[in-house]
Amino acid sequence: MARWGRRGREPGPDAPSVLVIGAGFGGLATLRTLGRGGLRATMVDHNIYSTFQPLLYQVATGGLNPGDVAYPVRSFTRKYGARFRRGSLAGIDTGNRTVLLADGGQLSYDYLIIGTGVSAAYFGIEGAAKYTLGLYTRRDAIALRDHLFAGLERLSIAPEQRDVYITIVGGGATGVEVAGTLAELRNVALAVAFPEVDPARVHIRLVELGPYLLPPFAPPLRDYAYRQLVDRGVDVRLGTAIREVTPDSVIVADGQAWHTDITVWAAGVAAPEAVAHWGLPQGKGGRIIVEPDLRVKGQERIFAIGDIALIEHQPVPQLAQPALQEGRHAARQVRQLASGQATTAFTYHDKGIMATIGRRSAVVQLPRAIRIRGTLAWLAWLALHIVTLLGNRNRISALLNLAWRYLTWAHGGGLIVGDDPPEGE
Repeated sequence: MARWGRRGREPGPDAPSVLVIGAGFGGLATLRTLGRGGLRATMVDHNIYSTFQPLLYQVATGGLNPGDVAYPVRSFTRKYGARFRRGSLAGIDTGNRTVLLADGGQLSYDYLIIGTGVSAAYFGIEGAAKYTLGLYTRRDAIALRDHLFAGLERLSIAPEQRDVYITIVGGGATGVEVAGTLAELRNVALAVAFPEVDPARVHIRLVELGPYLLPPFAPPLRDYAYRQLVDRGVDVRLGTAIREVTPDSVIVADGQAWHTDITVWAAGVAAPEAVAHWGLPQGKGGRIIVEPDLRVKGQERIFAIGDIALIEHQPVPQLAQPALQEGRHAARQVRQLASGQATTAFTYHDKGIMATIGRRSAVVQLPRAIRIRGTLAWLAWLALHIVTLLGNRNRISALLNLAWRYLTWAHGGGLIVGDDPPEGE
C-alpha cells in the first residue's frame, strides 16, 4: 500500500522516474506538483541553491545579503520526497532515456522536464559579453556589488575628485529597477556612507534601444516610470542603439563614445550555448520549441518549461508567473501520461506584472486594465516579493534588511558591502 509523506504520496519502487533539470521557478513548481502524484523525482541543478532572481538587484546595490535570495535545493527536495543531484546538463540520449552531465555522470529517466532558464543575450555587440556586468545569477549580483562599492571606496581616497559614470543597458524591469536604486543610493546614502565623494559627480545613465521604458506595461505606467527616473537624476537615453562596448566606454550607433566606469547589461536574455548540444529543436533566441502541451517538438517524454521553452504561435512572457504555471502544467501532464491519459494544452493565466523604481515608487498592471502606481504599488510589490521568497528565514531577513535600508539610508546605514573584485575583473 502506498504511504503518504509530508507533502504527498510516497512513490513505490515501480513508479515512473521524472528528472527535473533546473531549480528555478518552473522547476520548483514542477516538483511541488509531482510530489503529490506518487512519482519518483530527481532534481538537477548546477547550484546547490535556488535563486530568487527578482531581488538580485537589491543584492547588487547593497540592500540584501546574497543569502537572502538563495534557498538550499536539498531542503526543498526533501519536503517533496525527491532527490537532488548537483550537475549541469551536457547531453540527452533520447533512445536510452538518459542524460549526460558535465561531470561525466549519467541519469536515467522515464520523463524529462527541462527548466534551466536562460542567460544574457548580447545580440552580437562587440565587447558586450567581456566588458559588462550581468544581473541574472547570484554570482552576477555579488560581482556587481563588489565592483560598485570597491569603485566608490577608491574614489573616496583619490587625491582629486572625478566624475564617475554608471551605464545600464536595457529599459526593461531589471534596468529600471537597477537605475532607480542606484539613483537613490547616490542621492540619499552616498553623502553619509562616502562623505568624500561628491554625489553630483556620480552619473547614472540608462540606455534603451526602444522608444520607451517597460515595454509590457501600458503607456501611462511607462511614462510614470520615465518621469520618476528623470526626477531622480537618471540620464535616460531612449531610441539609442549600442554598437560596441569597451573597458571604459559604450559606443552608440552614430559613433559617439560615452565614458563609463561600470556597465550593467540588462538588455535581454537568450538560451545558453549548451542547449545546442542537447539535440532538441531550437527557435528564436535558441529557446527549445515545444508543442501546446509543453512537450518538446518531436519528443513524447521530454518537456521544456519557463524561459527556455518557446510555444510556437503562443508566446508567453519570460517571467516568473508563466514559469510557475508551466511547471505545474508539465507535472500534471506527466502524471496523466503515467496513468495512460492524454495530455492537454497549456493556457497561460495573466495575473499581472509589476516593477519598482525606488522607495515609494512602483508600477503594477493587473488584468481588467487595473493599473496602480506610486506608494500603494510599491507596498504591493514589497509584500509580494517578501511573501514569495522561499523559507521563513529568508523572508524575515529580507524584510529586516529592506526595512533597514529604506529607513536608515539618510543616516548612512543599510548598505551591505562586499569585498574587492578579483584582479582583472
